[in-house]
Parts: sequence; structure tokens; C-alpha cells
Amino acid sequence: MARYKRKIKLIKPRFQLKLTMVFVGFSALSLLLQFVLFTSSLTEAALVLPQDGAILMEQTSALLMKVILTSCLLFLPLIFMVGILTTFKIAGPLYHFEQFLNAVHRGEKPADCKLRSGDDLHDFCDLLNRVTAPLRVKDRALPEAGDLDEIPSIVSEAPAEVPSGLEPTDARTA
Repeated sequence: MARYKRKIKLIKPRFQLKLTMVFVGFSALSLLLQFVLFTSSLTEAALVLPQDGAILMEQTSALLMKVILTSCLLFLPLIFMVGILTTFKIAGPLYHFEQFLNAVHRGEKPADCKLRSGDDLHDFCDLLNRVTAPLRVKDRALPEAGDLDEIPSIVSEAPAEVPSGLEPTDARTA
């Protein structure tokens, strides 16, 4: 696992901001619903009062507007920050997977994909390593025609056993 903490929180800005704005949007809708419910409840209370109901009705809208604005100014930025901090543990690995797969696509042989300990998607990283392992095998350069002396050393370094799953299926070799 990588041991360094990620300092940049907006790794994939479009993805993270889109997801975070969904959180902020739902929070804003819930605050708006609260405002409507409070207004409705206070209006009902003002209508039931035998006296001073009109005064309560006048004060209700200004009072509730102050409460809703205070709530929005406090909670929406907080939800935004929590959204960014929550999504970067997913966006960081996604960015890393994208870089890893682009390297494999270009024909490079990158080392195994590794994530930081606090990141999510470790299972996916392991799966990505298993799936791309055959594409990332380091090829040993074959000797030139004049370098026939190197062939015995290459053959001696080859594995003695056939790896599991690669057993011959042809009847002549079985």
C-alpha cells in the first residue's frame, strides 16, 4: 500500500463536484421543506390564537427567513466540504486506475496497482492487477544471432514447472 497521504482533494473535479452538488442539492431541498413546514405550523398556530395572531403572522416570515438563511449559510458549505472529503477516497483510486490502464494500453508494463490504506476500491485494484497481469509480463529480450552464448542462461532462468492453468490440452503432450 502507498504510505503517503493525498494532499490534493479535488483529484477528478468534474466527478467530485457533480456528486457533491447532488448532496448539496438534496440538503437545500430538505432545508426548504423544513421552511415550508415551519411556516405552515406557525400560520396554523397564529390562526388558533384568540388575540395577537396577526402580530405572530407578521413576525413569522421574517423570523423564518432568518432561520433558513442561517441554516443554509452554515450547513450547505459544511455539506459541500464533507462531500469533497468523502468523494476523494473514491476519486483518487479512479484516477489511479485510469493512469494504470492507460499505461497498459500504451504497451507499458507498469508495476501492480497499489492504493493508499485509507482509499476505497481495494478489491477492484486487486481484480485489475489479476486481469492485466498477462498483459504486463516483462518480456525478456531475445539474444541476437551472434549472442548464442546467452541462450543457456535464459533457459536456466525459465521456470521448471508449468504454471497452473497453463497445462497442455493437446492429447500428444498429455
